[in-house]
Amino acid sequence: MTHALTTLFVDIGGVLLSDGWALASRQAAAAAFGLDAQELETRHHQAFDTFETGRATLDDYLQRAVFHRKRPFSPSEFRSFMFAQSSARPDMIELVRGLKASHGLKVVVVSNEGRELNAHRIRTFKLDAFVDLFVSSCFVHLRKPDPEIFRLALDLAQVSAPRVVYIENTPMFTEVATDLGIHSILHTDHASTRAELAALGLADSP
Repeated sequence: MTHALTTLFVDIGGVLLSDGWALASRQAAAAAFGLDAQELETRHHQAFDTFETGRATLDDYLQRAVFHRKRPFSPSEFRSFMFAQSSARPDMIELVRGLKASHGLKVVVVSNEGRELNAHRIRTFKLDAFVDLFVSSCFVHLRKPDPEIFRLALDLAQVSAPRVVYIENTPMFTEVATDLGIHSILHTDHASTRAELAALGLADSP
C-alpha cells in the first residue's frame, strides 16, 4: 500500500442491508397481492431505472408497474409491503461502524436506490448515524455501473481513488471502481470481507 486508506465507499443493498426491492421481493409481492408475476417484472424493468435515478417518484413507479389498472388494494398498502422487505445486516453495520471509529475513516454510501425507499432505509436503520455522505442514484441522477457516479463520489468526498476501499456485492460494479483505481472488495459474506479489509490494513480490532 503506497497510500493510506482514509475513506470507505460502501453499498447499501446486499452489504449493509438486504436488497431494497429485488426479484425475490417482487415475486413475494405478486403472490401476496395476486398479481401476474411476469407482467409485474416486465413493467418493473421498464419503469424502475427512472425511479432509481430520481426522475420519477415512488408513486410514479407504482402507477406504471402496478396500478396501471384498478386493483383491490391501495398504493399505500403496496408501499408498506415494499418497505417491509428491508432488513439489516447487523454484522456488516457493526463492522463499518467499528472501522470508522478505529481508523477515523470517512464513510460514503454509493448506492442505486429510489428516493422514498432510500429515505426509509436510512431512517429506519439509522444509517446516517455513521455514514458521512450519501451518493445515492436518486440524489445525483447517475447510477452504477456508470463510472461518473464513482468520480462524483470521489469529488464530493474530496479523496483520491487510491485512498478509497469500496465494499460492493455486484461484480460489475467492483470492476468499474477498480478500473478507476479504487481498491474494491466483492462482498459475499462478513468473514471474507473482514479478512480482505484486514489485509489492506483495516483490521476492525487494531
